[in-house]
Amino acid sequence: MTGRADELLFTGSGWDFDMIRRVYDAVEEVAIGEMKLDIYPNRIEVITAEQMLDAYSSTGMPLFYKHWSFGKQVLANEMLYRKGMRALAYELVINSDPCISYIMEENSATMQTLVIAHAAFGHNHFFKNNYVFKQWTDAEGILDYLNFAKRYIMECEERHGQAAVERLIDAAHALMHQGIHRSPRARPRDLKAEAAREAERQAYQERVYNDLWRTLPRGAKQASARAEKRREALNLPQENILYFLEKTGPKLAPWQREILRIIRLIAQYFYPQRQTKMMNEGAATWCHYRIMTTLHERGRLTDGAFMEFLQSHTNAIHQPAFDSGHFSGLNPYALGFGIMQDIARICTAPTEEDRVWFPEIAGTGDPDGVLKHIWANYRDESFVAQYLSPHLIRRWRLFKLDDKEATPELRVDAIHNERGYREIRHALARHYDIGWEEPDIQVVDVDLAGDRKLILEHRVNNGVLLAESDADKVLQHMADLWGYDVCLNEIDPESGKTLKQHRAQPHSPSPG
Repeated sequence: MTGRADELLFTGSGWDFDMIRRVYDAVEEVAIGEMKLDIYPNRIEVITAEQMLDAYSSTGMPLFYKHWSFGKQVLANEMLYRKGMRALAYELVINSDPCISYIMEENSATMQTLVIAHAAFGHNHFFKNNYVFKQWTDAEGILDYLNFAKRYIMECEERHGQAAVERLIDAAHALMHQGIHRSPRARPRDLKAEAAREAERQAYQERVYNDLWRTLPRGAKQASARAEKRREALNLPQENILYFLEKTGPKLAPWQREILRIIRLIAQYFYPQRQTKMMNEGAATWCHYRIMTTLHERGRLTDGAFMEFLQSHTNAIHQPAFDSGHFSGLNPYALGFGIMQDIARICTAPTEEDRVWFPEIAGTGDPDGVLKHIWANYRDESFVAQYLSPHLIRRWRLFKLDDKEATPELRVDAIHNERGYREIRHALARHYDIGWEEPDIQVVDVDLAGDRKLILEHRVNNGVLLAESDADKVLQHMADLWGYDVCLNEIDPESGKTLKQHRAQPHSPSPG
């Protein structure tokens, strides 16, 4: 369909800021007026390819502290980009209030329309409404907190030296995935208040910390030093290792504790994105497909622009077959969008099989309402476990392999039958459960009145031990932060048997 010239949002590939405003208004009319998306206020910024490379290095955040590893990432990404070995994203979007969307100046007019629909409305709605983000993030305070973090770390470099600060950040970065609370809080942390309380916290620590350590019980002369009471007093076991080091590390200075706190809070901020990658991209892809299709049907986009969009959209959701040389796992865009398309089909044209498997949504006739409910109340593994249908399993030709170390050959363990559908769905959901995929490592004991050796446990999941070289390097960082010996035991959760043990001693009395 070709619209009249006065209705078209643009012709050709060129764009200017007036056109961006027209496009935004047209996209907003569909997204808010018809789809009833609920979003944060938008801020759209146009950036160059060089700025996009810089944003890659700092996880897309507009304000970030400086560290050598970010520069290394910039150089690596730039080399691949200049050689044509890697394309850049058309956009980046920040979970903040207002929601910041970066769009590249090299994009065509069609691609600017697509990324506004995808990021400024699709991702934006997901950020604001999904329960995981509500539990863990403070969208209003993150930009102010990042500004504080950047300023604070720069001041630490001036006072204590760049090398000391970089060593501390190196160690904290190595422990970031073990620096999160996995159990939800009553409300997300107020990051503005966290930055404001830093000076008060530092003064208090300097006032009381030395006295606290001086009055700890010595040796075995006090019954309170017994292991059980000791662990109870320290709230052990503790899954958030950075939190434990920040609060308990015997040789850390107040400024070092604050930097650990900064990195821990930033790691916590990104925790929801790791749990919802597939759903988030699927929701944004669903939104941009709906919006772009509607604009074309109404004559706001030319056939040529719509064909350009379809080519980009098709590339984004392409899923190579398992026996293809290009297969590298399931494409999160493809799987998320595919399940959401299937949900819309079940809502509007269900089969008898759909009515048996999904009685609560089959035939409701309201795919937008059902999808918004799902976007708000699920994360990746629960989304797959609840809504991956037999129809989609057959369409994607999914099956489950039994790949046990003791068995020399692979065996197809689940196929397209009643039992197989449930097993395939369960197995795929597990693939998106970060509690299953990531190691469960916890601080379990330390005798602060004795040798102060820190004891950690890794409860081995499915017989998979930690990679020895990586474990030893990360444990060395931890020993440097702790200031005393650290021991990590890998434990079989069923028998309690120690399968492997790692040890590390600090290189120096303090990372600073």
